[in-house]
Amino acid sequence: MNKKPKSTQGIQVTVGGDVSGQLAAGENITQISTKTTGEVTKAELEEFRQLLTSLRSKIEVEVQPDKKEAAFERVGELEHAITEKKPDLSTMEYVRNWFIKNLPGLAGAVTSVVVHPIVGKLVEAGGDALVGEFRRRFGSISAEGS
Repeated sequence: MNKKPKSTQGIQVTVGGDVSGQLAAGENITQISTKTTGEVTKAELEEFRQLLTSLRSKIEVEVQPDKKEAAFERVGELEHAITEKKPDLSTMEYVRNWFIKNLPGLAGAVTSVVVHPIVGKLVEAGGDALVGEFRRRFGSISAEGS
C-alpha cells in the first residue's frame, strides 16, 4: 500500500482587512454554505408603509408649515429609495441627514424607519456588498439572523 508522505512544510494563512464570510485552510477540506434571504411579504410591506404613514402623521402635527412640504418630499424620497429593487443607500443617508440638520426632533423617527427589520431584509436581498455598505453607513442591519 502506497502512502503519501505527510507534508513537513505545513500550511500558513494570513487574513487581513475588512473580511467576512467563510475561510478554510488545510488539506482535503470541503465546505458547503447556504445562505437564504427571506423575501419581504405583503404583510411586511404593509407594515413598512404604516411606518411611513406614522412618520407623515408626525410631520403633519409637529413640523412648522414652512418645512412641511420639504419634509414630506424627503419621506417620499426615502420610501422610493428603500423600495427600489436595490435599495439606494445614498438617498437613505441623505434623507436621514436632512432630518438631522433641518428637523432634529424627527431624526430618530426617520432613523427608526431606515434601520427597521423590514428594511434590513430588503437590503439583504441586494447582496453582501450592499449589506456591508449599509453597516458602514448606518451601523447595523436589523433583520433577523444578522
